[in-house]
Amino acid sequence: MGFAKPKLHHVTFKTSRLQEMIDWYGAMIGAKVQFRDPGAAWMTNDEANHRVAFLAVPALEDDPQKIKHNGMHHSAFEYASFDELIASYDRLKKEGIVPAFCLDHGLTISIYYSDPEGNYVEIQSDNFGDWEKSSEWIRTSADFAANPIGTFFDPEKVSRAFAAGRSFQSLQPAIRAGEFLPAVIPNIGLPV
Repeated sequence: MGFAKPKLHHVTFKTSRLQEMIDWYGAMIGAKVQFRDPGAAWMTNDEANHRVAFLAVPALEDDPQKIKHNGMHHSAFEYASFDELIASYDRLKKEGIVPAFCLDHGLTISIYYSDPEGNYVEIQSDNFGDWEKSSEWIRTSADFAANPIGTFFDPEKVSRAFAAGRSFQSLQPAIRAGEFLPAVIPNIGLPV
């Protein structure tokens, strides 16, 4: 392509729960407030000036049918390894933050949470540990073509198996094959 391609810098949310959102994203992704006033906040979890922002817009209303309406499905944050991802799951669970659902997409292991406004936030790690390899896989894999949304899994079962010494190289194909299915498959607003 013959043009400069920008990288995603930040996501901004409208909210009626400014402090809850600040606290939740602080716990979820380690974001710290860069600036806040009564009507907005800008937060980052790296060297950027901000990665998430919140606008406390007056008179907002919750949408009880949010999952049925057009809009962004989720934002995502990537860990460098499965070890970091599952450690984050364990840390968040201790803080009372539990996943809405979890999927092995084939190219990533992904744990999705619902923020205080009902927006999904995905934390993930690349199954290949190499974007070139996972990019090739998504383009050419018959497995992905047959199941692009992925296989649901119970993160507690996976965490216990990993803590008991099962390697990620052994866990990932088993997760994808359905060995760690949750008791109930959730409605996530996607065609599964």
